[in-house]
Amino acid sequence: MSRVGDDDVQRLQKTLAAEGVHTLIAQFTDIHGVAKGKLVPLAHLGTVLHSGAGFSGPSIAGTGLPRMGPRSEYYGRGDALTARALPWMPGYARIVCDGFVAGEPFDACPRQLLRRQIARLAERGWSLQTGIEPEFFLLRRGVNGMEPADAQDRLDKPSYDLKSLPRQHAFLAELADGLRGCGLDVFQTDHEDAQGQYEINFMHADALASADALMLFKQAAHALAERHGSVFSMMPKPFANQPGSGMHFHVSLWQGERCLFDDTAKGMPELLRHFIGGVLAHSAALCAVAAPTVNSYKRLVVGESLSGTSWAPAVVAHGPNNRTALVRTLPGRFEWRLPDASANPYLATAALIAAGLNGIDRRLDPGPECIDDLFERTPAELAARGIGVLPQSLGEAITALESDAVVQGALGVALSAEFVRLKRAEWSAYTRHVSAWELEHYADAF
Repeated sequence: MSRVGDDDVQRLQKTLAAEGVHTLIAQFTDIHGVAKGKLVPLAHLGTVLHSGAGFSGPSIAGTGLPRMGPRSEYYGRGDALTARALPWMPGYARIVCDGFVAGEPFDACPRQLLRRQIARLAERGWSLQTGIEPEFFLLRRGVNGMEPADAQDRLDKPSYDLKSLPRQHAFLAELADGLRGCGLDVFQTDHEDAQGQYEINFMHADALASADALMLFKQAAHALAERHGSVFSMMPKPFANQPGSGMHFHVSLWQGERCLFDDTAKGMPELLRHFIGGVLAHSAALCAVAAPTVNSYKRLVVGESLSGTSWAPAVVAHGPNNRTALVRTLPGRFEWRLPDASANPYLATAALIAAGLNGIDRRLDPGPECIDDLFERTPAELAARGIGVLPQSLGEAITALESDAVVQGALGVALSAEFVRLKRAEWSAYTRHVSAWELEHYADAF
C-alpha cells in the first residue's frame, strides 16, 4: 500500500471540497463486519491519509489490544482511492481505513488480512474478482416484535413480487441512486423469497473493492431505512417460517485480462476444479467465517426447513448451475452459496482465497458434478454418494475452524484467537438461554 504525497492530498481535498464535502467519515470494519469510525474535518485529510485517525484499540471488538502502552492505539489510515462523497449525507465523504498499530499494518484488521491474501495471488500473477449479492430484510418494530415493513407483503411465494416493490420504491430507489452516486454500478433490485426481503446487486470488482462496496451498501441502507421509519436487517434468518438471507459470492480468477476460470473445450478448467476442491475441502471451517452467528444455522439446515425451500445448501457439493449445491458453477466463474448476510466480507473473502489456493497447490479433486436436486435427497442417499454435511451449529463450525490450519492461517494468529474466543462466548450464551419454545413445551409437561 503506497503512501500518498502532499500534492495528491491537496488535489483530493480540492476535489472533495468542490463536491461540497466538509467532513470525512474515517471508516474501518471490526471483526464482526460492522462499520466503525469517526468524523474528521476535511482540512485534516492529510492526517487521515498519512498517520491515520486515532482510536482506542481495546474499545474495538476483536482487536485484543492492551489497555495501555504503545500497542493500545489503533490508527485507521485512509485509502485515498476509496474517498467518496455520500449523496444521502450531503457534506460528508466516506474514506475506508486500514488498521495500523505501532506504525505497522495491524495483523487483526480484517481489511489488512484480505490484503495479505490478495498479495499471495499477486505473487503468482493472479487477481480475484468477486460479485457479492446481499439479501436483506426491511423490517419495522410492531406490537409483536419485528415484522416486515410492508404490512401488505403477505404472499406465500413473494419472489419477484411487483406489488411490494413499488410500495418500498422510495427507500429502494434512494438506496440504488445513492450507491450509483458513489460509483457502484447497481444493475438490479428485486423482491426475494421471504416477506419483507429484498436484494440489490452491483457489478463485480476486484476482491478488495467488492468488500469495500458491500460495507458502503450496508452503511447507506442502515441510514436510509432509518430515515424511512424502517429497520434494515442482515440477520440471516429473522423468521422461522421464511427463507433466510444469503450473501452469495460470484468468484473468478484472473491473470491480467484473461479469466483463468473460462470454460475450455475439455470441460472445467483445471484451476477452477482445484480451487473449488479447496473450497469444498475447507467448507466446515469456512462455515465459521461465512456463517458466523448462532442464527446462521437456522438457515443452513439439512432436510426440510420450516420455510420450505431455503436456497441455503447445507451439503458439500458442486454442480453446473445447481442452486442446491454449495458451489454453483457458471461460465467463467463459480457462485459460493455458503455466506449469509451476517458475514464479514473481508474475512470471508480472505478465507475463501486461502482455501482456493490450498486446493490449487494440493490439486484437490472436488468430486463429481451434481446435476440433480440435492434438496430432494435424503441424508442417507447423500452419505452413500460421499457428499458431506456442513456444521449444523456455530459450536460445530468453531470446532472445525480450530482444527483447520489453512483457514486459521488466513485469519492470522491474533484475529483467529479473538474470533474463536468471541464466537465460543456467543455460542455458550445461546446454549444457556431459555427460550419461549422451551417454556411452551416443558413448563408443565412433567
